Amino acid sequence: MPWTFEDAAPMIGTITEGNCWTGSHMLYSNIALDRIMRLDVESGLVDVFAENTEGTNGLNYDADGNLYGCASAGRKLVNFNDDGSFETVVDRIDGVLLNSPNDLAITPSGAIYFSDRVGESNPDVGITYSAIISAEQDNDGNWVCTRRTFDTTQPNGLIFSSDYKTLYVAQSDFRASESRDLRAYPVNDDGSLGECRILHDFGPHRGIDGMTLASDGSIVACTGWEVSGPGGNVTHFDPDGMIIEQHPVVAQRPTNCTFADGNLYVSSIEGHCLVSRDTGLTGHLLYPQ
Repeated sequence: MPWTFEDAAPMIGTITEGNCWTGSHMLYSNIALDRIMRLDVESGLVDVFAENTEGTNGLNYDADGNLYGCASAGRKLVNFNDDGSFETVVDRIDGVLLNSPNDLAITPSGAIYFSDRVGESNPDVGITYSAIISAEQDNDGNWVCTRRTFDTTQPNGLIFSSDYKTLYVAQSDFRASESRDLRAYPVNDDGSLGECRILHDFGPHRGIDGMTLASDGSIVACTGWEVSGPGGNVTHFDPDGMIIEQHPVVAQRPTNCTFADGNLYVSSIEGHCLVSRDTGLTGHLLYPQ
């Protein structure tokens, strides 16, 4: 059955990203305005949760309800307070500046895995590679970063499987010489990642930007663009990367998505915040349950 999308909070002309469900409101990043917006899904009213966010893109909660974000322009991972203020969690790995943190996924123990990409927001290169990096607290409570992938050139969205034994990563390099695919990395007991499996190859077309996990273990991802292929759409994959169904959206480039009370909320390059109310799916979130 087709998923029917409608505007929930249009902000035409400004990219929206980082959809994150609080349990009562939908947070999303308005990158061009350097804000995090807050949508009341019952009334449809939108207000500003945070300003001057240093280009925050991806947002996610840990199991205790602490909100973390990827401050891309600030070259750091941050922790947001209830009043919208924030503190730096990490901004370096092995003493070298990060480049442009993009999206993040968090384990039940509190380890934060995030994508960092060379040449995104910052012309002055810090680390010389694009990778999935994890930030974890040591015995003294200090955050320590560890490089986790060595085969990614432009990692983008990432999510864990429901048992946290697999990390799904969108490799989303637009260069013709590189690949755009959905990857699955086994997660080892020490937090390192094993050799990836390529679950889906998008060929010359735009691959996945952001994605979310459904409660049945399937993957719902924002894919496609106006340049080639089927256009902007939301694609539903099974855990092995087979396409279950694909649904067009009224957006040239959908950017991210998450579930809230059974509804799927989708952000886009044009600033739409779209909601589909008939997916038949619910989301698997670490927080809120």
